[in-house]
Amino acid sequence: MRFAISKETKIEKTLNYDVVIVGAGLAGLYTALNIDRRLSCVILAKENIDSSSSWLAQGGIAAAISHDDTPEYHLEDTVTAGAGLCDMDAVTVLVNEGPTDIARLVSLNVPFDLDEYGELQITREGGHNKDRVVHAGGDATGRETVKALAHIVSQLENVTFSSHTCLFDVLTGPDGVTGAVVRRNETEFALIKTSNVVIATGGVGQIYKSSTNPSVATGDGLAAAKRAGAKLTNIEFIQFHPTGLWDAESDGSEFLISEAVRGEGGLLVNSEGTRFMVGEHELAELAPRDIVARGVVKELQRSGQTHAFIDITSKSEEYLKQRFPTIYNECLNHGINIANDKIPVCPVQHYMMGGIKTDFDGQTDIRGLYACGEAANTGIHGANRLASNSMLECLVFGRRAAMFINSAQKETRPRPGTRIEDIPARPRSHYDYAEQRKTIQHLMSEYCHVIRTTTGLQTALAQISEILTQLESVYDDSGEYLETLNIATVATAILQAALLRPTSIGSHHMEP
Repeated sequence: MRFAISKETKIEKTLNYDVVIVGAGLAGLYTALNIDRRLSCVILAKENIDSSSSWLAQGGIAAAISHDDTPEYHLEDTVTAGAGLCDMDAVTVLVNEGPTDIARLVSLNVPFDLDEYGELQITREGGHNKDRVVHAGGDATGRETVKALAHIVSQLENVTFSSHTCLFDVLTGPDGVTGAVVRRNETEFALIKTSNVVIATGGVGQIYKSSTNPSVATGDGLAAAKRAGAKLTNIEFIQFHPTGLWDAESDGSEFLISEAVRGEGGLLVNSEGTRFMVGEHELAELAPRDIVARGVVKELQRSGQTHAFIDITSKSEEYLKQRFPTIYNECLNHGINIANDKIPVCPVQHYMMGGIKTDFDGQTDIRGLYACGEAANTGIHGANRLASNSMLECLVFGRRAAMFINSAQKETRPRPGTRIEDIPARPRSHYDYAEQRKTIQHLMSEYCHVIRTTTGLQTALAQISEILTQLESVYDDSGEYLETLNIATVATAILQAALLRPTSIGSHHMEP
């Protein structure tokens, strides 16, 4: 299906911007910050700035900025974690340019944590062989960085912020992007005429029953880009974070126990108190995430338990309150004092390594359509993302996309493109979206999780493809319809990609 909208969609307002950025997380904000001040720019947020995955990011931002580290070491660790599938040129760009973007954030007064000498406090996380992760607010790096950048961007005269605005479709013509159709405040449809759309919508966590992603992460950007004709690549590589906080009464929105806890000495143990990652990998608890996640799953299969534990009781309560204030307080809300009690954990969907295929300037194969951050696939992460490379990717490639847009704006005349009235009409929908969504989440969680089989993937694909066919045959202007359509679109694409890769590598682990 080419469009989520129909010729029946009533456009109540037409707007004009040089650049439309879809997503108000770190990638979207940093892109806007780097857009030429002479270009008008609008940032679309599905809800508000505090509803992005960036806002929830705990661990930090990785970059080779310490005296005993180099970009070459950072590249080595990134490629090792990515199981050899990383694009070497893309990783080279990331590790070489990343330190400059960290310095830029420091100059913008992002409140990174400092050591006793007033220097950036640098820590280590899983898969890293050097201390290279900077953080803010202890374990609130995403929140503090997004808050700082949102404040700066809000002062820019060329940037408009539009909250409670969701993207339905990207419009194109023979020469590329011509506009975007959005719905604002759940009622009003608007056509934004533009030659540049940047997809920075984050991940796809809501296609699973349990995810660390926010509720808005329904794959909207990926689905809209796919409908517009852009390629999605490496989307079979889904990262399941090994240590989501286990909660018997969870509603599916999981709290993350940051890898930094293990980086600071937290040990993974089973219900008997035995470390089970020792001997599984030379880095034990600090092995790449796919290896640790599989280690946890296999331990739970062996023991029949629902969760394992992180033991960080070797650290003092004072230290834990200061280093991990968010985690300390959230666990306390669950009746767990991490200074005295082990933290119950289990793997949970966390991140998509693939996404909309782009070059190193964020360009897709559609002129004027860009992507950056988690929604993009630059080739950096390969089959498994190295911890804390995600926020760095948002910075480096968000900036590069902005720089390319700035340089390409010599010709800004509107391009001829699709007219709403020419889009085919479809009958009104009568489907139960909540039930369809529940079915998709169950199938993806059952058959496309940490460990997969060909039979399981085929089972899920057959049923979710049927749901997608149903949704594509009808029309509804509601947000529930759009999100369910997008979830079905992305889930189907992930399953198809997974079946095309029959051998195990990185986060894509197949068993007979």
